[in-house]
Amino acid sequence: MAEMTIRQLKKSYGTFDVLHSIDLDVHTGEFMVFVGPSGCGKSTLLRCIAGLEDISAGELRIENQLMNDVPPSKRGIAKVFQSYALYPHMTLFDNMAFGLKIAGVPKAEIKARVSRAAEVLKLTPYLDRYPRALSGGQRQRVAIGRAIVRDPRVFLFDEPLSNLDAALRVATRIEIAKLKESMPDTTMIYVTHDQVEAMTLADRIVVLKDGQIEQVGSPQDLYRNPANVFVARFIGSPAMNILSGEVADQSDETISVRLFNGVKVAIERGEMRVGEAVQVGVRPEDLTVAHAQDALIDATIDHVEHLGEVQLVHSKIGEHSDLLVAKLPGEIPLNRGAQIKLGAASTVLHLFDSEGRRINGPASKMHILPN
Repeated sequence: MAEMTIRQLKKSYGTFDVLHSIDLDVHTGEFMVFVGPSGCGKSTLLRCIAGLEDISAGELRIENQLMNDVPPSKRGIAKVFQSYALYPHMTLFDNMAFGLKIAGVPKAEIKARVSRAAEVLKLTPYLDRYPRALSGGQRQRVAIGRAIVRDPRVFLFDEPLSNLDAALRVATRIEIAKLKESMPDTTMIYVTHDQVEAMTLADRIVVLKDGQIEQVGSPQDLYRNPANVFVARFIGSPAMNILSGEVADQSDETISVRLFNGVKVAIERGEMRVGEAVQVGVRPEDLTVAHAQDALIDATIDHVEHLGEVQLVHSKIGEHSDLLVAKLPGEIPLNRGAQIKLGAASTVLHLFDSEGRRINGPASKMHILPN
């Protein structure tokens, strides 16, 4: 059992601040994923939790015990990194048992712990083999098993699948999900730049950018109600389309936004001034081929990526430099250079201010107005 609290945590190297005033609560038994672009500070935050980096300011507590100056070996934390770091001259059993032997754990207990971990990770038939005889996915499972046998309060995973090919990443991701289910009371924190891993594994996701937390929430909450344009475009693939516009007029219940292409959209619960710049977001999977009266966008197809059941249609809107992406059914015949009209359901448009902050809540609705 491990409840973790982080308050105003900062990490600096000289005058360069890597993490800025991080506040975070991690619940007992939670699988939390830190996600963000390269250099956002997610691995540094994990290393601060592990005790591999000193905390410059703020507090880290596990079960209300201050951990700032507690050595890594005394924190009850097990770490799994992208490099397997297995001893090539040891069998799988000995690799998994090594830390326990060093700690003076009795032989009978070592055997019991290794056997339990091997059963969970489906490694029992391979315990007498050496690492060179295993696939990359099996080696990563051995590294995870080496952490399991320590019976930690907290698991830390730092991009453990980044060295695996696509097929092995999927298989090992499923194994980690099953591991989570088999250890419901163990807190797990997982770092990745891969949003698919984040969305499929996490109870909650922490999105970081430039050493700061942008949003914390469940995968569905971040997908449906992103706090800002950065989160909106980082979560979801392909990324959300962002259309510029301005507030054209307003009433007691709605505002109308005129997009850069002249289309006007009525938005419930608006609280903005006429003339104020805004951004409207729509996900590629929420766009549909539309009739003229329902069209949000008139565009010219620039490129089509055929993916079987679906196709990604990249289109140009007038002189607008950025291409708009629509995820459409694969059976619709679409070709480069053709004109296309695209619409979207009223409840799937997202409104942001000029700084990229979300304006409307999840209950807001939009509809297209006649010009």
